[in-house]
Order: sequence, then C-alpha cells, then structure tokens
Amino acid sequence: MALIQIELADDTRMDIPYEELEPFYDAQAEKTLQLLMNKNHDYGEAWREMRISSMTDIILMKLLRTKQIEDNQGRTLISEGVDANYRDMINYSVFCLIKMK
Repeated sequence: MALIQIELADDTRMDIPYEELEPFYDAQAEKTLQLLMNKNHDYGEAWREMRISSMTDIILMKLLRTKQIEDNQGRTLISEGVDANYRDMINYSVFCLIKMK
C-alpha cells in the first residue's frame, strides 16, 4: 500500500474505490516480483543460504533506512529511494516465508 501511496502522492482523496486501486496493486506486485527475479538471477539465490534471523536483520535495516530517508524529506545522495527499500522488504519477507515452510 505504501508503494501505491507514493505513486498517488498528489491524489488527496481519502477513499479510492477498489476497482480503481486494483491495477495499481497489480502493477506494484509485478514490479516487486520482477525485482525479486532479477536480483535472484544476479546473486544466484544467495538468500537460500541465509538464516531467517539474518534476513530479519536486513528487513529491520531497510526499515531504519526508510525512516532516515523520510526524515530527510526524501533527499538522498547515494541511497536508493523509499520505494526500493519497500520492495526489498517485501522480497526478503517472501524469502523468509519460503524458508519457514
């Protein structure tokens, strides 16, 4: 939802119909899945060798980085933006769920 909120930052409505939001949700899910697949290819599924606790630490680090970016009004010098951190958090969460199964 945060990714959709970023995309609809200029939309001031408090309620948006589901039918209008569904394509945004699908688009964000697809972008996040594509990132997962690309990184999985680049890093050779390194997450499979990681402990869940290590992935949890990475998620917490991404949360702190997101907070810092927000505290800095979105200005960064070399860091990726908030959206990239949200996507990474989602993907590491998926990896954790796979490992927990």
